[in-house]
Amino acid sequence: MDQRTQFVAAWLQQEDTVSALCRRFGISRKTGYKMLGRYAAEGPKGLDERSHAPHHQPQAMSEPVQAAVLAARAQHPTWGPRKLRAWLARRQPGPAWPAASSIGALLRRHGLTVPRRRRRHAVPTPGVKASGAANAVWAVDFKGWFRTRDGQRCDPLTITDLYSRYLLRCHLVAQPAGGSVRPVFEATFREYGLPQRIRSDNGPPFASVGAGGLSRLAVWWIRLGIRPERIAPGHPEQNGEHERMHRTLKAETTRPVAATPRAQQRALDRFRHLYNVERPHEALGQLPPALWYAPSPRPYPARLPPLEYSDAATVRRVRYNGEIKWRGGHVYLNHALTGEFVGLEELADGHWRVCFGPVELGWLDARKPGRLHATPPLPDLSPISPV
Repeated sequence: MDQRTQFVAAWLQQEDTVSALCRRFGISRKTGYKMLGRYAAEGPKGLDERSHAPHHQPQAMSEPVQAAVLAARAQHPTWGPRKLRAWLARRQPGPAWPAASSIGALLRRHGLTVPRRRRRHAVPTPGVKASGAANAVWAVDFKGWFRTRDGQRCDPLTITDLYSRYLLRCHLVAQPAGGSVRPVFEATFREYGLPQRIRSDNGPPFASVGAGGLSRLAVWWIRLGIRPERIAPGHPEQNGEHERMHRTLKAETTRPVAATPRAQQRALDRFRHLYNVERPHEALGQLPPALWYAPSPRPYPARLPPLEYSDAATVRRVRYNGEIKWRGGHVYLNHALTGEFVGLEELADGHWRVCFGPVELGWLDARKPGRLHATPPLPDLSPISPV
């Protein structure tokens, strides 16, 4: 601004020609004549910096489009620009909706976004998709418990299909125990069929510290032909898709919490419908999970089918105290297996593998009866006594 004022002052004092003044101030003659013309028309205010934005923007967002975007944001306040654009394009395919960056700029202008502090993370290693088809792997977990405004404790049990991200169940249970969880799974199996695997953490009621890490719930799954799959202790990222759903669940159903558990369950039901049918998912090409999911072709049986073992296996029934008879003695396996049949197969001289269906429980050593080993016993390398 000082240089512009000095340029005009030198011209008013007729110190030199316009061309010479332009060379002295390092500007073109066109710029010099433009400043002199603005000064002549508006006085000193004509020298102020002006906006370089175009007067006409043919690609600018129209008022109806802006109103539709803002209305969608009001209806879904936790959705970002990409989800809003995909949702609007699917519901109203007629208009050409603006890019996600333009929608984000509109939300920022209206103060509807909160910038996040950028966090630094380690470079991730390439991963492998856990499942390649619907019902290949289901994930189950409890979303952290909380209390409703009347002081009642809520334990939401959630079940998702990892391939489609479809939220199969989001249900409050009386307590996080097998007796409360099994009826939820029975209803889910009747509605959607049986998966190939169910992934969980290592805590009850999904797992135990007994042989094979089996709980009564896991034993029931195996009898149904479902393979339990447990993540490593202390590594919830191995069930990252499910944990990410929990974050969305918490943001949209517990802020604030409902007045009673019944009202909270209604909020969970509304969220489940929205999450499955309407909410676009970035990992699914901005489509909702309902367009990717199909029920399992394996129906829930009326009776538990028996487990089948090879002809070479020796079958033992687990006693009331979790033990089996073997070589004239008793070997403890797991209380969760009470009344079930396990298979023993000799794979090496005196070494027997114990399985419950497809799950390996441990190993028996004929030379050291009475104990179940977690890994195959090492051969006896003690020195041979001389004859």
